[in-house]
Amino acid sequence: MGEFGLIKHLTKDMKPVQASTKKGVGDDCAVMDFGSKKVLMTTDMLLEGIHFNLEYVPLKHLGYKAAVVNFSDIYAMNGTPTQITVSLGISKRFSVEDIEALYSGIRLACERYNVDIVGGDTCASMTGLTISITCLGVANAKDIVYRNGAKLNDLICVSGNLGTAYMGLQLLERERLVAQGDDKAQLAFEGKEYLLERQLKPEARRDILEALRKAGVKPTAMMDVSDGLSSELMHICSQSGVGCCIYEDKLPIDFEAASLADEMNLNIVTCALNGGEDYELLFTCSLDDYEKLIPIEDLYIIGHITKPEYGCNLIGRNGEELALKAQGWNAF
Repeated sequence: MGEFGLIKHLTKDMKPVQASTKKGVGDDCAVMDFGSKKVLMTTDMLLEGIHFNLEYVPLKHLGYKAAVVNFSDIYAMNGTPTQITVSLGISKRFSVEDIEALYSGIRLACERYNVDIVGGDTCASMTGLTISITCLGVANAKDIVYRNGAKLNDLICVSGNLGTAYMGLQLLERERLVAQGDDKAQLAFEGKEYLLERQLKPEARRDILEALRKAGVKPTAMMDVSDGLSSELMHICSQSGVGCCIYEDKLPIDFEAASLADEMNLNIVTCALNGGEDYELLFTCSLDDYEKLIPIEDLYIIGHITKPEYGCNLIGRNGEELALKAQGWNAF
């Protein structure tokens, strides 16, 4: 079934019984109505051996990333993160100092994004380290952006660059294998610090939302790029009942990432489409907003929304048309 197939299977008959539940399963966040402000809620779980490898991931960086990926979900709804709860499953191989390092990363992320830690849980684990963070946020009802609002001829935009976090992961995995059993191995990280940062210490794109608000632009649909551009774009199209067309030569790709991909015999376009963990914002907006979007720094228009019968397609550099496939992260 895959992750999303399983979620759909388990929740297909769930109907909210509380009047305050405005949006349940199926978007980046749940939305609840408690008065003048709408409350957004998301949760994310990271498991050792599945989502991270402590052979090369520092605990402080892990804590920072675990918090930021939740903030990113709130921003993907055009909201503001406000509080988190942190739950940890800890095996006996971790010391108090280890957990302090983890928590210092979480606290640093909260300080930078003005978010409070308001609770959580800790318990013993037989399978290593588990981190579960639930994040709350707020938004005005008129400002919330869902995945299902994309319209015909809307522009498709993405922030930052794509595939860079994935290439950072490939670099870490390569050097891990090089260093196995050799304490004196020279690791080839020099000049590739940006790739490592994108993998180990991502940032949520609060700045892009602020720029859009300043420009007077409200996206029609939005997600963050956690599982890969293709996967996220297909979610927006499926829930909006539309198709899409994006262009290979419009995809924002970092030079360092492209260089390493070439060195490792990887196709950087495939990495950009399916790598995941970039935590950039992917959104659609009205064609009328084109002139407002152009001045926004680090924002790229990569395609447009089409009729549903057209499907989801990539136009190659030579004009060839390729169907998009969700080949990114799958939890199962």
